Amino acid sequence: MLEGIKRLFSGGTAPAAEGWEGIAPWAASKQYTFRGVHEEGFVVDGRLGATPWRLEWGPSHRPYIQGQELRLRAELGLGSELQLVLMNRTLQEAMEKAVFDQYVEGVQTRIDNQTPPEMRWLVMFPKLAGTDMPLLRERFVALSSIQGWLKHWLEGPLTQALAALQTDPATPLVLMIGRGRLMLRTALPDADVPSLQHWLRLFETAMREARRVASEDSDSISPSTQPSMWSTSALPGDEREK
Repeated sequence: MLEGIKRLFSGGTAPAAEGWEGIAPWAASKQYTFRGVHEEGFVVDGRLGATPWRLEWGPSHRPYIQGQELRLRAELGLGSELQLVLMNRTLQEAMEKAVFDQYVEGVQTRIDNQTPPEMRWLVMFPKLAGTDMPLLRERFVALSSIQGWLKHWLEGPLTQALAALQTDPATPLVLMIGRGRLMLRTALPDADVPSLQHWLRLFETAMREARRVASEDSDSISPSTQPSMWSTSALPGDEREK
């Protein structure tokens, strides 16, 4: 399965990790914690209010992103039954083609645990109707195990921030909630301060809106019992995200 996805998204080699020397001074100026990871990338830890977040830039953990990947994550304490994902339509179409090729024309009969959760959810959960996301329906698709929660999350500032993105439609972008965590993934060949600030603003908007929905719909999901996202490794592996 993963090999099929890799073939769909293969696009040459990634640039070397370089030119990000300015990240540490920027992090220090914001009272974030910065640490490099050999010559592969770096990790930045910060907070939005009392809620910590982690930014990682390094080799991709997903077959649909080639080369260097930006990952942002935050533990929000949401219920484990809440699973949702928003992705750009180019990525959605490619993922659905991979599923069709593997499970309709291929020989596999079920999606295994090595398949990324965002891909599993794409075939498990209903998509939000275009009428429920009019500003985003041309560029994005969104789906969830709890559609009412997803609709509420996309009301207001988050939709405005997503609609204002000036990214290449072919660049993979995933914003998802699962196991109580919010996560953003996108391809980012070169790390620089303006790019990190751009994606961090979007991520913090998603954090605020998730906390708003949780406070307004506190009875809709139970508190998460998942362990903390924080680990001793600098660039944590995806086994904690599945």
